[in-house]
Amino acid sequence: MSETSIGLDENIAGALAYLLGFITGVILLVMEKDNQFVRFHAAQSTVVFAGIFVLFILFSVLSMVLGFVGLGIITFVIWLIGILVWLLALALWLYLMFTAYKGNKTRIPVAAGLAEKLL
Repeated sequence: MSETSIGLDENIAGALAYLLGFITGVILLVMEKDNQFVRFHAAQSTVVFAGIFVLFILFSVLSMVLGFVGLGIITFVIWLIGILVWLLALALWLYLMFTAYKGNKTRIPVAAGLAEKLL
């Protein structure tokens, strides 16, 4: 593995890009200037986890509005969908960190294309 401009091995920096979601993605995207492997994972982390963050906000607002209106069963279904999305996001987070640590450039459909535009 090659070293990055921030002094870490690229596989470690790639995995760290996912550690705190879009926060570490943005930090590494700004700090790492040379290593394209790390920059790709930082950009993909930013796109994927910012999107998931927005999705969680939308689910929360929708649940709150429907709860006030009195549509309890629909609120419960949306809450269950939110739990499922959270579990899938957790699995995706672990998978992306693991594959980046292994040195793989795992591409998430749509997000990878948007991430490459950030580079």
